[in-house]
Amino acid sequence: MVGWYLLDKPRDPLFELAGSDDVWRRRTAITATFWFVRNGDVEGALEIAEVLLHDEEDLINKPVGTALREVGKVDEPRLLTFLDEHVATMPRVTLRYAVEKLSPGRRDELMSR
Repeated sequence: MVGWYLLDKPRDPLFELAGSDDVWRRRTAITATFWFVRNGDVEGALEIAEVLLHDEEDLINKPVGTALREVGKVDEPRLLTFLDEHVATMPRVTLRYAVEKLSPGRRDELMSR
């Protein structure tokens, strides 16, 4: 619901949520971006994913990976660029979720880095 509301508005509230100490607020920040991706806007999801990429909580890592996977469905080259920049340091669970829909060869190559 948050993402739908912010479709045509500034995304500042999501960055505030992403910076919160509360895990549920951070999770809301990334899950809200699913609405953007469904409407063709992958940049908002990538920006929030980058903010949350090294979060300590599994409750954040999984939806970040899911957001990245959804970005890949809309704009695979943009996802691959993001992954090339971050694959070496991102949590393994996030990477696994992010590469789920890629070709087996590409997926194996990214997972082996």
